[in-house]
Amino acid sequence: MLNKYLIVFASALPLAAQSLVMSLPRPSQRSTVTQRIALTDVTITYHRPLVNGRKVWGAMVPYGQVWRAGANENTIIEFADPVQVEGQTIPKGTYGLHMIPNADAWTIVFSKAHDSWGSFTYDQKEDALRVTVKPAPSEMHDALTYDFDDVKPDSAVITMRWEKVAVPIRIAVDKEVTFANISRQMRGLPQYSWQSWNDAADWCNVNKTNLETALKWAETSLSLEERYQNLMTKSQVLTELKRDAEAKAARARALEVANAIELYSHGRQMQLSGQKSEAFDVFKMLVKRYPTHWVAHLAQARISVAAGDFTTALKEIQAAQNGAPPANVTGIKNLEKRIANKEDING
Repeated sequence: MLNKYLIVFASALPLAAQSLVMSLPRPSQRSTVTQRIALTDVTITYHRPLVNGRKVWGAMVPYGQVWRAGANENTIIEFADPVQVEGQTIPKGTYGLHMIPNADAWTIVFSKAHDSWGSFTYDQKEDALRVTVKPAPSEMHDALTYDFDDVKPDSAVITMRWEKVAVPIRIAVDKEVTFANISRQMRGLPQYSWQSWNDAADWCNVNKTNLETALKWAETSLSLEERYQNLMTKSQVLTELKRDAEAKAARARALEVANAIELYSHGRQMQLSGQKSEAFDVFKMLVKRYPTHWVAHLAQARISVAAGDFTTALKEIQAAQNGAPPANVTGIKNLEKRIANKEDING
């Protein structure tokens, strides 16, 4: 039997309220949305009130007052790692998400009291963070929704949309947080694969962070298996560290162990980065080492076009076409047409 408190409390609730003892459909249904930013999951759990023809801002949701940013119990946001919210750091954890709307600026509140019921017992002393953002006009949204917009490798924008208002909140993950996450992974099964160490080192190189560690990871990869890929990663990291002689030696060794496809891809990368002379040196190396491979014919066609010998280039591109996998034939045929028209294919 319900005790006296529950009976009194239930009698004060409107007819559409949730039962205290049953799970029943609600007018404002529960929703969860998750986005991975870098390697950090951000999850929002909320309930979706409907406009239903009512005036929302400045009326149903008053200006200048703390609002639970949804319906029913707390809107909750969880960060799997520390993140930057509008440039300010907030620790890993679960927070109650509240908002204080105004016509031209909104205060976004992250409360340590994430398990409260809405904003009715909100206490500013329990704030973990407050930031201010600018609202923007939005297309009509009858049901309140949270979206992750402007998704990038290390950031995204949480946008609350309801009625004709959008409220954006930028979330970013610091490189050091992602680096720590990658470091933890290297203590598990990935530590037994040369690819894992190489991938981790390459991430550091691309993001220009923790380069000394990246060099150690590249060398660990090489200790497991010497490959073109990890030698090139080592060379690139050494270049970033201004150790040019060592970088040059690592690159030379990478080209020594490279297969035909790797040599051709490396040559094309150099062409596209403006290193044309070096690219042709790699193509010549490819032709000498793998003379019958279809990409060697492709490389020779490029060398011949550069020399203005379109007759030889046409023969070589046809030879490449005859030996290429079906997936590559269309692209080679397009090059053949350009060579027949005496166009430069080395751009």
